[in-house]
Amino acid sequence: MTVNTLKHGRAPSTQPARALADYWPPGVERELDQQQWSHTDVRERIDLDAWQRFLADLPRDPYVNRRWKRMSWLCLDDQGDVAVMGECPMAQGGAFNDAESMADRLRYYEPLTDEFLSRPDVRAFVRAWALLWGIAPREPILMQITGVRGEGQVDPLQGQGIHADGCKALSILVVNRENVSGAENHLYADKAGSRPLTDLTLDPGDILHVRDDRIFHSVDGISQRDAGAPFERFIIIINSRFVDEFQNRMLRRHFPDAVLNATR
Repeated sequence: MTVNTLKHGRAPSTQPARALADYWPPGVERELDQQQWSHTDVRERIDLDAWQRFLADLPRDPYVNRRWKRMSWLCLDDQGDVAVMGECPMAQGGAFNDAESMADRLRYYEPLTDEFLSRPDVRAFVRAWALLWGIAPREPILMQITGVRGEGQVDPLQGQGIHADGCKALSILVVNRENVSGAENHLYADKAGSRPLTDLTLDPGDILHVRDDRIFHSVDGISQRDAGAPFERFIIIINSRFVDEFQNRMLRRHFPDAVLNATR
């Protein structure tokens, strides 16, 4: 396993544990325990304007039309620092992805840039996220910047519908939302959608935490609020502790020393 620890400025491991624990409002852990999801925001924790500048050079998704994307496999090293693990394809089995263009395929994407991953607020976000979910050193964390832009209408899920991502820990952070109508998030207790839990429209800086192995989610289609201008909506998806055996096989192949959910 190739691990490149990102050390810029103050070493992350010197940050007090209490400061990381205070990153999230007190109710987040309680809500995750009681209802399997939590909605909060990180607007006071990150420089959202700076993060939005990294959207301009996102490559087009080679597998999905009208989508742009970067992704990297990260972990915490034994000192608690954020590290880049190296290349491994994204792999979602058909049990977790109903989209014909994505299910049961290996997908390779350009990585998140060093400039983005070196930002102190990005590293603090990843460490605090790992602490919230109890992610241990050398457990793979998948972090993506992905989204859609254009005119007319688009299904941001590209046919996935109500689904789970094949992991235990999942969070969705909205980075920008410009001229967007729709894109309401829905949570369900079942894949059929007969037991709805909540409906949420996330604004930039909002984050939705989901126990992905216990509940299901979807998002509505997107269209232009003002027909005379294009729309744009980008999100960060960060998840870990995979239950999708297809993904775990790829992780074991590329990162033989990683700590995987199946071995815990």
